[in-house]
Amino acid sequence: MIRVLLVDDHAVVRAGYRRYLEQVQGEHAEGVQVVAEAGSAGQGYAAYCQSQPDVSVVDLSMPGASGVQLIQRILARDPQARVLAFSMHEQALFVQQAIAAGACGYITKNSAGEALVEAVRAAHAGGRFFSPGLALPSLAAQPLPEAGSADALSAREFEVFRLIARGLTLGEIADTLHLSSKTVANHQTRIKEKLGVRTTAALVHRALQSGALDREFFPRQGEAR
Repeated sequence: MIRVLLVDDHAVVRAGYRRYLEQVQGEHAEGVQVVAEAGSAGQGYAAYCQSQPDVSVVDLSMPGASGVQLIQRILARDPQARVLAFSMHEQALFVQQAIAAGACGYITKNSAGEALVEAVRAAHAGGRFFSPGLALPSLAAQPLPEAGSADALSAREFEVFRLIARGLTLGEIADTLHLSSKTVANHQTRIKEKLGVRTTAALVHRALQSGALDREFFPRQGEAR
């Protein structure tokens, strides 16, 4: 039996995938049991420490600390952990960040349920799994990122980049990522240098260009967020 941790901030999503994972029992393959669930990165880390799952399935976009940060924390605690990124985003930039954080696979939420089952079994067997159709970065030697590209950001810088683009203050980002305000300010400086921008407005524009920030985040005129 493969023991799985599901981390997603939507309870309905977790319930649906839990039912699917646990009802698919192949004749010649291991069964799957969801041993823990969590709705945030903080809860997910605590659940991982308590349940010690064989495979963790982590949503990348959650309120507060993101799935990328959770993947990093899990791998820092247990370098042998098998973690799958689970996301609505299909852009290569998100795949790259998940891999950089230590994920052994990436499943998009529009994939068939069978893909998640296959991904869990592949991860448990020590392999990798990526949803069909993803623009995958090289898993071996990768070319140097272009100057001014969001690809040049580290996983931590990418987290700060997205939160700045979403309008959080440096203090709010520090609280979200459990960092000091000085550390966040230093990240902001390096991010602007790497992206070749000077203002926060230019940074937000770069986030939209790169696909790191969904246009749907911005309401139409007259609408509330």
